Amino acid sequence: MTRPILDVRNLSTHFTTRRGTIKAVDDVSFAVGQREIVGLVGESGSGKSITGFSILGLVDPPGRVASGQILFDGQNLLDLPSRSMRQIRGKRIAMIFQDPMMTLNPVLSIGTQMIETIQAHETVSRAEARARSRDTLGLVGIPSPEERLDAYPHQFSGGMRQRVAIAIALLHRPDLIIADEPTTALDVTIQSQILFEIKRLAQEFGMALIWISHDLGVVAALADRIMVMYAGRIVEAGPVDGVLARPAHPYTSGLLNAVPAAVPRGQPLRPIPGMAPSPLDRPSGCSFRDRCARATAVCAAEPALEQAADREWRCFHPHAGRAA
Repeated sequence: MTRPILDVRNLSTHFTTRRGTIKAVDDVSFAVGQREIVGLVGESGSGKSITGFSILGLVDPPGRVASGQILFDGQNLLDLPSRSMRQIRGKRIAMIFQDPMMTLNPVLSIGTQMIETIQAHETVSRAEARARSRDTLGLVGIPSPEERLDAYPHQFSGGMRQRVAIAIALLHRPDLIIADEPTTALDVTIQSQILFEIKRLAQEFGMALIWISHDLGVVAALADRIMVMYAGRIVEAGPVDGVLARPAHPYTSGLLNAVPAAVPRGQPLRPIPGMAPSPLDRPSGCSFRDRCARATAVCAAEPALEQAADREWRCFHPHAGRAA
């Protein structure tokens, strides 16, 4: 991996409720190199999105970052005052959200929103900001970008709205983009087009990318490395080809075996049994042990992080072979 642009160390994000404390992110550590694309995968509720929100300082009360460090270009973001964090957010670290209609203002034209985004961080004329907005819309494949600047979000299709959201994230050519399942609601044809554009633009502008998803197929096509998250912790990480071809953690194998393309035609899928534990009542030791066919008495203890070459995992009984 190249020199890390982002180095997350022992990050924990908690939510305090009347019933107790939810450890949404529990002692998570990882690094992202410059120009690297990293996939963060797992079931809903595993802590993927909260990890992204924690990096950007977007966790609202009753949530809080309880401990850890988030080193961006060597600077701990958790030590920065709100004003300094706002200067980084959007300019050097951008985020693409899952639903663009939740982030685009329905009563402002696309051009107005893009121009305001530029002028929030740079002292440029409105004409210059509009020209850059137009050019960026063209980069993400929106036809007639000059005309579309005057359109409103409801006048775009779902795929085009997502392209607008990507364009807004690209306006300042950030060092890092965090993409939170931005293609989930799109059909496969539009999804493929957007994945191609994202990968091309990341390479062209030298940006690092964290792609949060539950879709292993998308991550396999896009990422250099993959991190598998379960119950608030990263349970396996490594190069995407190696992890998907020879998963070490039983949870990773379970995710792969539940993908329809991995099962012979006419055969039933093999879903992971049971459900993820409640964040308010997680079992001691390995959080996956109640759903794991390989679990033994030793799994009642907390598994340590094991490392071999460029792979790491948390499991007492790692798989030695391929996933089905």
